[in-house]
Amino acid sequence: MKTFNTTAVCIPDRHYMVDLTTRLDAIKAMVDDGKYFTINRARQYGKTTTLKALEKYLAPDYIVISLDFQNLDHDTFETGGTFSQALARLLMDASEFKNIPIPEEFLGSFQKLDERNPDTVKMDELFRIFRRWCKSSHKPIVLLIDEVDSAANNQVFLDFLSQLRAGYIDRDTIPTFHSVILAGVTDVKNLKRKLRPEESHKLNSPWNIAADFNIDMSFSAEDIKGMLKSYEADHHTGMDIDKIARLIYDYTDGYPFLVSRMCQYLGEKMPGTARFQTKAASWTSDGVNEAARLIEGESNTLFESMIGKLYDYPELESIIRRILFNGEDIPYNPLEPSISQAVMYGFVKEKNGKLTVSNRIFETVFYNLFLTSQEMQKTEIWKAANREKYQFIENNQLNMERILERFVVTYNDIYGDKGEKFTEEEGRKYFLLYLKPIINGTGNYYIEARTRNNERTDIIVDYLGTQYGIELKIWHGNKSGI
Repeated sequence: MKTFNTTAVCIPDRHYMVDLTTRLDAIKAMVDDGKYFTINRARQYGKTTTLKALEKYLAPDYIVISLDFQNLDHDTFETGGTFSQALARLLMDASEFKNIPIPEEFLGSFQKLDERNPDTVKMDELFRIFRRWCKSSHKPIVLLIDEVDSAANNQVFLDFLSQLRAGYIDRDTIPTFHSVILAGVTDVKNLKRKLRPEESHKLNSPWNIAADFNIDMSFSAEDIKGMLKSYEADHHTGMDIDKIARLIYDYTDGYPFLVSRMCQYLGEKMPGTARFQTKAASWTSDGVNEAARLIEGESNTLFESMIGKLYDYPELESIIRRILFNGEDIPYNPLEPSISQAVMYGFVKEKNGKLTVSNRIFETVFYNLFLTSQEMQKTEIWKAANREKYQFIENNQLNMERILERFVVTYNDIYGDKGEKFTEEEGRKYFLLYLKPIINGTGNYYIEARTRNNERTDIIVDYLGTQYGIELKIWHGNKSGI
């Protein structure tokens, strides 16, 4: 029986997957045109799964050399010699274990290169073997390398890119790879190398020949719908496929890991629990909301990587806070390093010329991170909410009107003398800070993106299947009691 997969590569015979054919057709068109390009997307965005499928998709027309730089040790990048020998070993292994048709002549050349003292090996020798192989091959050769981030900050890797670039420029007269595809999070086109070691201010890009890769690798609602149809054919839950696909898309904006993770919860983790005893009960609107809450509260490799980046690059945290708490319209400027970096890591995306957090789940994860920090838990309003939270639950439902009334009283008691400017800048943060301990562990909330600005914010709270809409608004008219 197939399952939903969120680890490593998705395999069609084992896992429920979206149909990749349209993406593979578009990528193959770039390969057919002889493009050199980079597939750079955020962590767990389906890059490796796409590359594995692409390898098979190209096989009828090309010889595909598929390598993974995760298999290279750090010491590999010490010199051009050690790097060239490591690549030679990867190619010999690819011939033996992946049946890549490397002629015996060139296998022997790779073997001889690997047996020499690395101090005597030059990277150009490796590329001379490549050129001879490309010249004699009965099919064009495509080089495909995954996880290039493992080498992205290494001078030896930049030298390797320079060799590829030189081959691309001279390919009308000297045989070389028909197409080269590099995959990773880092946009290799942005890497720079020194023209001369002593001239640190003179830099160029060894990968400025790469074509733009604009193929959308996120999942549309239609993609999700197709995957759910396959699941429904096996399990017969009676779900409303169109509705559930749209709800999953609304939470994830098609981020591949989040889509599959939500389906894992709905199909495999939640059924059999007290609240969702059957699969049919799980694949509902209520189930989707609960799956989102569970994901937002878990620790997984994607979230851990994202939070690590926030700690490593404080400017990224500043961007997220400005969007979430201040409602700022930050213009999208790809030449601004912090913005380019935030997009590259998948934290934000461009929408109508402005930055927005990539999806609703990421947004809530960031809110939870900022609101539950030790600093926030020391605030008086957090402490007040913790003291008062039990009075707001009646028959397993929230008394939202009571929450709003008590928040106004508590807020005015603690912050009432700080003025209107403080309320405009901090008000929404402190309301969420007050709300968080009350619903924590049971309820969930999210912000309607279309209303997040300096004047208005709509908050949707889901508590045990009941939803509440709350509008936060800056009131510029006459003062009232609340």
